[in-house]
Amino acid sequence: MTLSEDSKNFLPNKLNSFYGLKQHSVTTEKSIKLAVITQFFPPDYAATGQLVEELVLQLGKQGLDIEVFTGQPGYAFRTANAPGSESIGRVKIRRSRTSQMFSGRIRGKAVNGVMFFLRAISHMIRHRRKHNIMLVTTAPPFLPILGYLANRLFGISYVCILYDLYPDIAVALKVIPEKHILTRVWQSLNRAIWRRANGLIVLSPDMKQRIVNHCPEVADKTHVIHSWADPDLIVPIPKKYNWFAWKHNLVNKFTVLYSGNLGRCHDMETILAAAQELQDEPIHFLFVGGGAKAKLLKEEVKRLGLQNFQFLPYQDKKDLPYSLTACDVSLVSVEDGMESLVAPSKVYSALAAGRPMAVICPQHSYLQSMIAEMKCGATFNNRDAKGLAEFFRILSRNPEMVEGMGKAARQYMRSHFTSEVIAKEYLEVLRQSIL
Repeated sequence: MTLSEDSKNFLPNKLNSFYGLKQHSVTTEKSIKLAVITQFFPPDYAATGQLVEELVLQLGKQGLDIEVFTGQPGYAFRTANAPGSESIGRVKIRRSRTSQMFSGRIRGKAVNGVMFFLRAISHMIRHRRKHNIMLVTTAPPFLPILGYLANRLFGISYVCILYDLYPDIAVALKVIPEKHILTRVWQSLNRAIWRRANGLIVLSPDMKQRIVNHCPEVADKTHVIHSWADPDLIVPIPKKYNWFAWKHNLVNKFTVLYSGNLGRCHDMETILAAAQELQDEPIHFLFVGGGAKAKLLKEEVKRLGLQNFQFLPYQDKKDLPYSLTACDVSLVSVEDGMESLVAPSKVYSALAAGRPMAVICPQHSYLQSMIAEMKCGATFNNRDAKGLAEFFRILSRNPEMVEGMGKAARQYMRSHFTSEVIAKEYLEVLRQSIL
């Protein structure tokens, strides 16, 4: 791979390469007329929205006609509004006006979610004859109710993508008690939705096991389909050719990168303790993103007087190929007890970046076996800060090991976790789910 001096011009034009490819027709037993309902969609930078965009574009290239109903951007750069209606290839996008009235606080986001849900019901009723199957996400968490209603009222098939499992997450975070009436009602409603669904898609084997524990009769229609990344957008740029690394003075520093959301389901304490362990050594920690624990982490770093930590905000999608490769090792964390509730999508973009990966997670997490199979890094139990710090020391002294693990990461990702590979798995679930 040859890189120009100006690495901003290194990557091919994303839009041309993604949208300009010839579309291929797909023959199915019954024509799929797909409606996708999700609150978040680009220009939102929320990970779920970006994944849905890449999925529907890839399904469009495989011959499906798709309509996406989504909200106006609530998490976006330089814009608070997007077109109310637009088309990209075979994908039509319709945006509600009511998903950005409140921001910042949890209650405001919940109100936005409810308002979007109500608008989605109205949209579904008005356009019910245009579609024969719906793909609904858990953004917001109660959105799968829409699929249930569409099926009950109009006989429309539906498939749920369960990005997060509620109320289980709220219970695990002690937001609501396990025996609370809201918990019991929500779980009962979930079981009704899952039983009625034509298919359920979860992001990890651990998530499937939790679903089956709640509702054993849905085991056969619960499919594990991983997230993905785009290896044509994210390529392993050496730091010396990376403008982002130069801009933030990272080229000559061994850099550990945590990129994305650091939320309540992520382990901050082990990262912080490892940084303390390495505070007098030439190992630099870079945090790019936000989340519920991001502010707390920043406050703790300041309180402890750590000089080996740097914080940057979320980056525009066009800059992600550079921010993700401005490091020597990528860092992923899942809090103890959360392994069957969330599946970090940042794993796949980190693999595409061609860097070793350090994963903090419970001992029985699927990530342990996944990283071992890929031979692209190491996993550490929660609170094993000393082991994590020692791994970073070893990598910092062994550039050949860094290169070898990085190559293994990208090679595995290209063969298993691209949007083209994953879209075929989604398409098969949709084919099976048409009534």
